[in-house]
Amino acid sequence: MAVNRRWWDGATPVHFKSRSYDVEGFLNGKSSLLPLEIGEVGDVAGKSLLHLQCHFGMDTLSWAKRGARVTGVDFSPEAIATADRLAKELGIPARFIESNVYTLADVLQERFDIVYTGYGAICWLPDLDRWARVIARFLRPGGTFYIVEAHPMVNMIDERVTDRLSPTRHYFNYGPEREESPNTYTDSDEPLKEQVSYAWNHPISEIMNSLISAGLQLEWLHESRLGFFNWHPLMRKRENGHWEFPEEVSDMPLTFSIRARLPD
Repeated sequence: MAVNRRWWDGATPVHFKSRSYDVEGFLNGKSSLLPLEIGEVGDVAGKSLLHLQCHFGMDTLSWAKRGARVTGVDFSPEAIATADRLAKELGIPARFIESNVYTLADVLQERFDIVYTGYGAICWLPDLDRWARVIARFLRPGGTFYIVEAHPMVNMIDERVTDRLSPTRHYFNYGPEREESPNTYTDSDEPLKEQVSYAWNHPISEIMNSLISAGLQLEWLHESRLGFFNWHPLMRKRENGHWEFPEEVSDMPLTFSIRARLPD
């Protein structure tokens, strides 16, 4: 995770300038949230929302634009500093905290109506049981946890095979996977100083069981053909911002979402 923190410190300014994140559009009023999560989370006006692994805060601030009282958390100091600058530039009241998810209770004590985590987050965490206990710790009784994430099936796709869909990688969690690349996952070709990162593939069963073991009550699990990123050359972007495979290529799930509640 120390290696990953350095990776994210280097990736943040690259992401900030990339077309993929479209910060210019965000500054001009565009939301970074997609229709899937907006519809499933519902009305957040007046509610307190804790966003775990918030990166540089675009989603956090998008929830604030919808009326939530937001707190964003990330372990990258560069990401948190960038989030603070964005909030000030837009005049949006938001609090951003630099912290590893696992040690958040050392610096934050309050509880929240909603704990939220979005796309591309939990693959950076080695231990989901600890993660789920953090979620339960920060929810008020009756509060809601919501996650929308890349479906673990996506990690099986070999993006190097460009003429067909080739699920050749593993599904289950066999420990950290080391990746070395001069670039990030965005459209930017700007090279990174830190080029090594580690990720964990968490199957649906591991995610669900971690939340159950932390005492959360699961309300539903949804799977969707709609993605949030261009993982493969055969994918196409919809007008609403989601990505998907044409039906003749695949109908595999690209995202999943879960809503759970902490009992009163």
